[in-house]
Amino acid sequence: MKTWLKTLALTTALLPVSLLQAATIIHAGQAFTSTSEKLTGPISIVVDGNTITRVEKGHITVGEGDTLVDLSDSVVLPGLMDMHVHLSFQQGGTSSYLKRFTQNEADYALMASHYAEKTLMAGFTTVRNLGDSYNETVALRNAINRGIATGPRIYTAAKSIATTGGHADPTNGMAKRISPHVGPEQGVINGVDEARQAIRQRYKDGADTIKITATGGVLSVAKSGQNPQFMDDELTAIVETARDYGMKVAVHAHGKEGMIRAIKAGVASIEHGTYMDKEVMKLMKKHGTYYVPTILAGNFVAEKAKIDGYFPDIVRPKAAAIGPLIQATFGKAYKAGVNIAFGTDSGVSAHGDNAQEFALMVEAGMPPAEAILSATVNTAKLLDVEETLGTLEAGKLADIIAVKGNPLTDISVLEHVQFVMKDGKIYKQ
Repeated sequence: MKTWLKTLALTTALLPVSLLQAATIIHAGQAFTSTSEKLTGPISIVVDGNTITRVEKGHITVGEGDTLVDLSDSVVLPGLMDMHVHLSFQQGGTSSYLKRFTQNEADYALMASHYAEKTLMAGFTTVRNLGDSYNETVALRNAINRGIATGPRIYTAAKSIATTGGHADPTNGMAKRISPHVGPEQGVINGVDEARQAIRQRYKDGADTIKITATGGVLSVAKSGQNPQFMDDELTAIVETARDYGMKVAVHAHGKEGMIRAIKAGVASIEHGTYMDKEVMKLMKKHGTYYVPTILAGNFVAEKAKIDGYFPDIVRPKAAAIGPLIQATFGKAYKAGVNIAFGTDSGVSAHGDNAQEFALMVEAGMPPAEAILSATVNTAKLLDVEETLGTLEAGKLADIIAVKGNPLTDISVLEHVQFVMKDGKIYKQ
């Protein structure tokens, strides 16, 4: 028996790879592999299961039984990643504020599933969902991972964490007689003990990361868009407890003081960062804090603020003042050398339009190659998944997209993705 097994193993080892297991071979005209800032010439990418097994120059011969994907007229890139989305929501003016009274958990879950598919088809194979309503993106993540729903790989924060009356307090603007009691389970905390409880609740709920709203925000029904809303001890408790449970902390912040407190506490990323100045940038560089700019959302709310009645009266002046500033802040942060990870806040702007952020980044002074790296290599580092995602290399997961045209000379071609593969499965061709 042992001799027979040895003979079988030797015979199998000598067989061509194509006879052992069929592979998918992509012939790319050129590629931006995110291992450099240049395009390659023609290359072949060999995918076995959900993994890239080889990347070779030129177009290799396709073996019997293998599947050829001919992208010889296209530029191939790693799947893009968006570090700030809200899949179960999409802004639609004042009517959006009524949804919390008219829609149930199932409604949010179905919306999230729909917008997740749109996001994947736009070439974004991985996203970080920074806030939902009923843990619906936890359920969606699990459904996508099991193959019963279609969408990007999701890292979710579940429900955001705020203080009473803060940007993510779900009862803002409600009449007291109908306002439910909210606490750590619903993402509203006051004090160190409740801060720790909220983190542990998110761990229990299945969150991958933590999102807090360290300052006021634009779209919340509250007066200030930038005041600090957590005390130092609360922030420290959040970061320390999240670290114990293997989670990083993402921070919504517009105002300077809120950013400074959060960065010193050790958070992983600052979202929006509107009133960031040289002092904040220096602090971010010192602590290695990432900046997720969301220029697209800023531009969107600034434009909508011009329309009478689109936003509630308390929201409109915040949208008009804060929205236009984010792109300029981004340009300054890039020049200062702050770590930048791509993020759009899609859900404020429309899902599927995520790639429009690239043109805004380039317009503000970031070279196209670096903009792409911010959505591949940098995002993988922020998520601590650089061993498996972010580049087109052997051993990485087969998240691959393709576009017609050269994104290094016209970044807008990324708004028209022609081919999408995630985990070795083709979703768009």
